[in-house]
Amino acid sequence: MDPIYVIIVIILLGLAALDLIVGVANDAVNFLNSSIGSKVAPLWVVLSVASVGVIIGTMFSSGMMEIARSGVFYPEKFTFPSIMILFLAVMLTDVILLDLFNTFGLPTSTTVSLVFELLGAAVAVALFSIWASGPGEQLGEFINSGKALAIIGGIFISIAVAFVVGSAVMYISRLVFSFNYAKPFKYLGAVWGGIALTAIAYFAVFKGLKGSVLAGGDMLSYLEHNMGIALLYTFTGGTLVMALLQHLFRVKILKVIVLTGTAALAMAFAGNDLVNFIGVFMAGYDSFRIAQDVAASGGDINLLRMGRLLEPVVADIGWLLGAGVIMVLALWFSKKSRTVTETEVNLARKGEGLERFSSSPLSRSMVRSSLNIGKSIGKAMPAAAKNFINRQFEPVKLENKASFDLIRASVNLTIAALLISLGTSLKLPLSTTYVTFMVAMGSSLADRAWGRESAVYRINGVLTVVAGWLLTALAAFSASMLVALFLMWGGKIAIAVMLLMVAFILFKSGKLHSKRKSKEQQHQQVLSSERQLVISCNREVYRMLEKTLFIYKRITEGLKDENRKLVKKAMSEACELYERFKDKRDYEVVPTLESIQMNALELEQEYVQLVGYSYEITKSLKAISDATFRYIDNNHAAFSKEQVEDLEVIYKILSEAFAAYEKMEKSGDYIIVNMREAILDLNPKLTKRQIKRVKAGESTTRNSILFLNLVNESKIITLQSGNLMKSHRNFKEQYAKLLPERNTNQLLGKVLLDT
Repeated sequence: MDPIYVIIVIILLGLAALDLIVGVANDAVNFLNSSIGSKVAPLWVVLSVASVGVIIGTMFSSGMMEIARSGVFYPEKFTFPSIMILFLAVMLTDVILLDLFNTFGLPTSTTVSLVFELLGAAVAVALFSIWASGPGEQLGEFINSGKALAIIGGIFISIAVAFVVGSAVMYISRLVFSFNYAKPFKYLGAVWGGIALTAIAYFAVFKGLKGSVLAGGDMLSYLEHNMGIALLYTFTGGTLVMALLQHLFRVKILKVIVLTGTAALAMAFAGNDLVNFIGVFMAGYDSFRIAQDVAASGGDINLLRMGRLLEPVVADIGWLLGAGVIMVLALWFSKKSRTVTETEVNLARKGEGLERFSSSPLSRSMVRSSLNIGKSIGKAMPAAAKNFINRQFEPVKLENKASFDLIRASVNLTIAALLISLGTSLKLPLSTTYVTFMVAMGSSLADRAWGRESAVYRINGVLTVVAGWLLTALAAFSASMLVALFLMWGGKIAIAVMLLMVAFILFKSGKLHSKRKSKEQQHQQVLSSERQLVISCNREVYRMLEKTLFIYKRITEGLKDENRKLVKKAMSEACELYERFKDKRDYEVVPTLESIQMNALELEQEYVQLVGYSYEITKSLKAISDATFRYIDNNHAAFSKEQVEDLEVIYKILSEAFAAYEKMEKSGDYIIVNMREAILDLNPKLTKRQIKRVKAGESTTRNSILFLNLVNESKIITLQSGNLMKSHRNFKEQYAKLLPERNTNQLLGKVLLDT
């Protein structure tokens, strides 16, 4: 046997391990978002509970392994070499595709990815085989189109089912318990817990045992013939246990339900989705062992048809446990899993705040239509019923700044686990991502989490994610088909090229993810104490003054020497500074004012002005650096010596004022050097000089336009810099007034040292 097949099996094993890591990074949102969003327990507790569920769930996944072996194609039509290339193409594509979605924080479906990758690779290999062997066979003979369509249909139907069921159950639950659920839950909590535990046990354990390596035939037969009694015992026992915990031991049973649901959903995820990560490797490994037996008996493996893959398979428990361990490690240490989780929690959270997604015409239209329908229903509804519903849905302040309460978390987990485990028991590879995401979105809608301030953004976010799911199907099919064709055509060289490409893409996506997370963390910065506020403002003022001189000096030098690289560097610095203060203005100021616990209106006003003045400076710096770079990049006429000297005068005013302010900071004398008169006197003089140059024909049109723009924007920079320094002085004075009983100078000194 050619050693290349041993290498392919090893590659499949390595890709399966990578796929487990990137797959868990994507699918962790499915079972973590409810616990994390409701802050039911510390993160380490949530991860520990989920880890136990994952390990147990891997033992339930054996019955799903046939999907990768014969779910969308007829293996008996493929030879051993072609099916190994098919499996390799699927794994290469899957790792790349899932990692890209994880990088951008978009939850996608590993099941949809697998099904469409198998379909695309099978079509490509079949077409190549038909072309190589000549006429006589048809593509339809290779592809199990009926079963593939049934799988795909089941996956997409689950989207609507999950959304409707999640909405209905959440609405009823809120009508029963309301947001202020302490009193009704005292009487109904145990029953609620019994129902939740029964649903979880029935679908995640009883039904999931079918096809598991843990259950024997006698046990399955007993459960099948006595399911009613088993459910009754489970409900009775669960209710009694919940009642004892609630009333005797004073345990918050909602937390028990949510953590139990987290474990159950993690178990259902592992049982349903493990095939997406190692199913293809297992199929490739079994194909290799079959070929080994044929080669040992003297057969030609190049002509070997892989019909034996149709035989039932029971996965080795060692492989399952090994996969479970990798999944748990990825769950604990993958940074990208946190990114995907944040996307879903952000869309489902209660209340207003900064939205990750923008609005769209479709989302605005949907909200407008919903408001009109709601008004019509409100007019027809009796006043008593309307008042009752409004009372039940009257929000309360959530503890620990949770995104939603434990009632919604328990609904999300119970319904999602129920639907996913039902699909697993029926051998339907439902998308755990689609189900859990749509249940969470349905419960958010029913819970009135999408208010007038957020609905258009949340709905557009959901539409964006769903559109990404459709893109997943198209991208998975197309990419897998192209990779399979490339591998079939290029052979061993193509395999090496694809491996290098995978390594390169994973490296680049990791850097891109780190960059995106860094920017998102800047967006999420909220200053919560007066000390943080003072330190941050001091640091940003000094950064602004320093960067302004740096950028302006390089623009002047770049115009003098026609140095394109120097101006490009200044432009890059200016753009970065502009984005920074634009983000501070948009994402930091209002949340900080809302969260900071201090009664200091004057100080907070100066803080707002500091950010505003800084933003205006950066806007002008960005404008002049962009214009200057375009001018030099287009190779226009050089600035004259007189023009450069005029700009250097402005730089001199700035640098002298900034240096004087720095001395005042050290001495404690906050008398600001007034730049206003100097720049207001200078601006018309520089304009008149340029007009004379134009009249004398010493300056071209583009040269004159750029110079006048530079003079005007420089005036704005200078005036706003003066405002910034005055506001910074006032900011410190207002802060000092808040501390009359303390040693103000000493405290300010400490703050400056921290800065």
